[in-house]
Order: sequence, then C-alpha cells, then structure tokens
Amino acid sequence: MDPVTIYTADPCSFCSRVKGILSSRGVEYVEVNLTKDPAGRLELVQKTGMMSFPQVVVGERLLGGFNDLLAAEKDGRLDELLAGSGAGQEPPPGDSAA
Repeated sequence: MDPVTIYTADPCSFCSRVKGILSSRGVEYVEVNLTKDPAGRLELVQKTGMMSFPQVVVGERLLGGFNDLLAAEKDGRLDELLAGSGAGQEPPPGDSAA
C-alpha cells in the first residue's frame, strides 16, 4: 500500500472527519499539521496546487480534500488508490491489458 499523508491545520472539522474515515477503514497515515508552518503551506501549494485543508496524498498522487475523499470512497477509487500500484490484481471487467 502506498503511504497516505494528510496535510491539516487547526481548527479544521473536515481534517478531523478525513482522519476518522481513514482510521475507520484501518488506513495508517502520516499527519502533517501546517497550522504554524508558513513554509510548509507554501511547499504544499507548490506540490499540490491546493491551499485548503485537508489535503490527502496517496503515494505521490493528490486525492484532494474532504469532498474528494467522500467521492472516491463512494465510487471505489479510494480502494484502488489505497491498493497502490494494483500489482497482482485483476483488471476490471472489460479492461484489457495491452
């Protein structure tokens, strides 16, 4: 599984909710709290293009914020992202490997 990083700030109810969703699924993550870190905030913007919190990154892929996490959970993308590269998994029906 690719590492999961959550960029947060305080106070942030959406940050708490994202951490709760991931914890309830047994997902281990690293929290990077940028409340008092202006340089870290600038780095986050440079890395993700986003200035809002939370921001969830899986491996090197930006998932996004709270609403993005909910949408990915609902449509199954979250499981795919958390599975990492997908090595050893069968392709979805109708998807042919080239």
